[in-house]
Amino acid sequence: MKTQMSGLSRTVLFGVVMSALLSACAPVSKAPVTSEPPVSQKSSKVELLSTTFSALPGWSFDQHAQAITAFQKSCAKILTLPLTRRMAANEAAPGGTVAQWQGPCTAVKTLEPGDNAAAKRFFETWFMPYEVRENAQPSGLFTGYYEPQLNGSWTKTGPYQTPLYARPADLVSANLGAFDDDLGGSTIWGRVEDGKLQPYAVRRDIETGRVKGLKPLLWVDSAVDAFFLHVQGSGQIKMPDGSMARVGFAGKNGRPYQSVGRILIDSGEISADRLTMASIRDWVEARPQAGPELLQKNPSFVFFRLLEGDGPIGAQGVALTAGRSLAVDRRYLPLGAPLWLSTHEPLDANKPLQRLMIAQDTGGAIKGVVRGDIFFGSGPDAAKHAGNMKRPGRYYILLPLSVLPIQTPQ
Repeated sequence: MKTQMSGLSRTVLFGVVMSALLSACAPVSKAPVTSEPPVSQKSSKVELLSTTFSALPGWSFDQHAQAITAFQKSCAKILTLPLTRRMAANEAAPGGTVAQWQGPCTAVKTLEPGDNAAAKRFFETWFMPYEVRENAQPSGLFTGYYEPQLNGSWTKTGPYQTPLYARPADLVSANLGAFDDDLGGSTIWGRVEDGKLQPYAVRRDIETGRVKGLKPLLWVDSAVDAFFLHVQGSGQIKMPDGSMARVGFAGKNGRPYQSVGRILIDSGEISADRLTMASIRDWVEARPQAGPELLQKNPSFVFFRLLEGDGPIGAQGVALTAGRSLAVDRRYLPLGAPLWLSTHEPLDANKPLQRLMIAQDTGGAIKGVVRGDIFFGSGPDAAKHAGNMKRPGRYYILLPLSVLPIQTPQ
């Protein structure tokens, strides 16, 4: 069956129409560092073009066993789901049902760690690659994120003056897919006022104390580090005694994400070719008044919870793997799916970055069919790579042989 299908060249075309409102309401586990504002997806058409593994750029040179570790985590989650459940949040997106992933997800459990040849054979045996396109365009934007490390305290004392807030009791969320299958993969956040769901307070009001009843989870020593933690969605906090606490996304205020990097570019403060996380940090810290005011121009605000065990945890509910986990727009792609990524390294635009990734996360600024955010891990090196990652690229989704992409009448 694999040989028969591999020789087939077909384009599977289907449309997904979303309103501008929903483009700002995708479920969020974190939002990426990028100088671009979220893209409004009013209407997107997805194309899957079948190809072969030998045609994937760089396929033979990857360390495939590294992706197996991440895929095993996703499969452990997939195998707990009802067999009839769709893999994708939106019924118009590819992925098939959980039942169609039982074969590869059961087989992957038997693979030994570190065996690249066996890992490569596994994917070539169980899957068919498809180039992903949006409105006939195969190229999109790829950025990066990481797990930051902050200094903190359980109490407000000394330099620890910036709170990380726990999820408020009155914050509610609504999965729109529960009301309409066409809205699958979209979640809105807010609070109920006079019987109506309204957005929660904006960042400025929260940070200036205008919202009563919020409970600090802990305190950190840098407002700009806290802001970047909101952007990343999870992180590690080092306490004065040397102990570590891990925090993760617990909710958001339902306001759209606004890139402060884009504000700095548009105002002429920093040129686009110089914009990095480090340059944003330097600009904010050099301006005691204008710096906090800039950060508050992003109305989106994230609430946190304490995490136990491995992490950080992505939107699929599994621990992310550095260099192998990818955040995607789940309106168009299923979480847990392997994706072959072809782009360039963040620190060297001439060096290809081609590797097998697993879609395990989402992001507030990850909007669109060909749009991805690479998880680079924790620590300073990961921060450097994530802060400089902004490259064009493309990817290919690997679907089980039993899954035929959805077709719509022409």
